[in-house]
Amino acid sequence: MEYLFQQLINGLTLGSIYGLIAIGYTMVYGIIGMINFAHGDVFMVGSFIALAVFLILTTVLGFTFLPLVLLIVLIMSMLFTSAWGWTVERLAYRPLRGSFRLAPLITAIGMSIVLQNFVQITQGARVKPLAPQISGGITLIPGNAEAGTIAVQLSYMQMIIIGVTFTLMVGFSLLIAKTPLGRAQRSCEQDQKMASLLGVNVDRTISLTFVMGAALASVAGIMFLLLYGVVDFYIGFLAGVKAFTAAVLGGIGSLPGAMLGGLLIGLIETLWSGYFTVEYKDVAAFSILAIVLIFMPSGLLGKPEVEKV
Repeated sequence: MEYLFQQLINGLTLGSIYGLIAIGYTMVYGIIGMINFAHGDVFMVGSFIALAVFLILTTVLGFTFLPLVLLIVLIMSMLFTSAWGWTVERLAYRPLRGSFRLAPLITAIGMSIVLQNFVQITQGARVKPLAPQISGGITLIPGNAEAGTIAVQLSYMQMIIIGVTFTLMVGFSLLIAKTPLGRAQRSCEQDQKMASLLGVNVDRTISLTFVMGAALASVAGIMFLLLYGVVDFYIGFLAGVKAFTAAVLGGIGSLPGAMLGGLLIGLIETLWSGYFTVEYKDVAAFSILAIVLIFMPSGLLGKPEVEKV
């Protein structure tokens, strides 16, 4: 039982990272009805920028106060990834918005390949390590060696990840529900032409949506770096596929659905790895997705799409 509790904590932590990336997918799809397949690589770039800024601050400039360092890392990473998100929208989506639906999808994949190879060339293909920065935690259930039980621990890093994810989820839900920007996003989701006629700047709203999604991906990238301590140029593809799966599982277009899907994917991966074999954890996650979509084509919290005639 203790092992199960520990795996649940690990799964919620991993799922929180997937959920933050999935929100970016679902926000873009909710407005323009297309998938930004370069979004996973924005997560990867956020990790690399965070690592570079962290090393510059600590080894070159000699900063030692960790909270200040992490705050600067967060701001710089969000700025760079937001700029890239805006660039992807401006170059890959806006010129092709009136074209056939496959064109911007192919362009987004091209942007993903460009970004992935650019990082590989500039940073190398080897894994980049980072020593643990936030250590320690609390013991929820003490272990007993004589009884053969293990201790259930919740690390401070896991607490930070779960807390930050919950806070961002609530904040973005309120932003979309209560603010003028959120109303503009919801109006663009329903009908872009009518929203434009009513005074909504559709281009700016879509650009800001890409920027917000990229900022969330950078936060996920920083948390991934601090949790696992390694990054490479390929993590964006794997995390992007998992996050896209989470968005579809939870109901693409729904922010709570994206977070729920991320948590479920994280739990499935960790529980399958813990009790069966790590080689087939991805098979288990995609199998659950297929089963859910058979009985619930719109996902767990998604709404059926209504075609206007």
